[in-house]
Amino acid sequence: MRKLALILLAVAAAILVAAVSRGTSPEASEASSHREAPLISEDPSADNTDLYAFRSPDKPNTLTVISNFIPGEDPGAGPNYYTFSPRARYNINIDRTGDGRPDITYRFRFRQRPGALFLGNTEQPYTVERIMGGRSTIVARGVTPPNNIGPRTLKSKNYRAIAASRVYGLAGGGQVFAGQRDDAFFGDIGAIFDLLAIRKGTGNEGGGKDFFAGYAVHALALQIPISQLDTKSHVVGIWSTSERQQVTVRGGRARNAWVQVSRLGNPLVNEVVIPTAQKDLWNRLPVTAEKRFAANYRTPILAAVMNQLYKLGVPEKNRKDLVAVFLTGVNQPKLNYTGPKLVEMLRINLAIPVTAPENFSRLGVLGMDLQGWPNGRRLGDDVIDIAERAVAGALVGKNVPLGDGVDFPDKPRLSVFPYEADPGEGFANEKGGR
Repeated sequence: MRKLALILLAVAAAILVAAVSRGTSPEASEASSHREAPLISEDPSADNTDLYAFRSPDKPNTLTVISNFIPGEDPGAGPNYYTFSPRARYNINIDRTGDGRPDITYRFRFRQRPGALFLGNTEQPYTVERIMGGRSTIVARGVTPPNNIGPRTLKSKNYRAIAASRVYGLAGGGQVFAGQRDDAFFGDIGAIFDLLAIRKGTGNEGGGKDFFAGYAVHALALQIPISQLDTKSHVVGIWSTSERQQVTVRGGRARNAWVQVSRLGNPLVNEVVIPTAQKDLWNRLPVTAEKRFAANYRTPILAAVMNQLYKLGVPEKNRKDLVAVFLTGVNQPKLNYTGPKLVEMLRINLAIPVTAPENFSRLGVLGMDLQGWPNGRRLGDDVIDIAERAVAGALVGKNVPLGDGVDFPDKPRLSVFPYEADPGEGFANEKGGR
């Protein structure tokens, strides 16, 4: 859930699990992200919360892409624990030309196994399909690890070993993982959505409360050889989507069609950039339709709110800097520009080397660390602080040290794929705040 600088996380967005309608088109359905549009909250298993893309720190000749789903998983929420939906399709899309159309799609499909005793079974068989050039190939089959329920249920105290055993190879090179992970996103959501409340100073001095500490998500993670993705400009665009089947009845005949119900590229876009009345529409439209929302980037709501609440003198109109960050890529300096076409996707320049640990900045490009967001997104990038400062004018010479007072996740990332930390244990019951 996270897309530019949180402020009105208009709860949740659409689903069409098997909605029966008469004479409707796919645009009549609704959708969303981390509970940011008014419909997807009703369908959390199809709700993509965050998207990450970064050169793998231990394998820099590969690109890691992580797409998280199912917001706010309580590790102890039994007996029907969280799982991917067997009635949904989950897609990770990669654009190599800048036109907003996927040149490569990795599609995940999941199945359910019956549970034992009174507990739901959280181990799910799945397939990964690669769609490229009009051809579809199964490139992996696997099984998710069980949710981290507790040592008696799992008959093991070494959850790390269980999860590591569920990393599988991709045909042609690379790796894949699917299953429950600690939520790598961090932020003081309780304060942010109380009309951008800041608990201490301007938010750059700590003092925030991490709402996501102790909560989990379900992750799709790919590690792909860069040689399979690279382009002449070295820039690719990435976004993830989820789809459900819509049943349309016409003339007494039922037809099934897959309909997009959620999409996600850059963090915080739907929460903060897109007005409430357009959030569901935004989620169900393709990334190529972003021109119709362009005015929201050029005249951002959040800038006006910042001025109303804190009198910051934030530029409110003609925000070409935000259009570049989200819709075209940054061209001055040449960072991850994909062309003039307005397409909302997470862009990454594959030629920029992995940042040495001692040079890492949680502020990404704003902190002179070109490996960080908005050039891709790493697990430690503080996208809330980056977004608030960007909207306040950091890219046009106005440096306001805004933030939410939460500067790092509650758990350190793993040193190996899939990088997101193991989820908390349900039996231990540790969650919510620090």
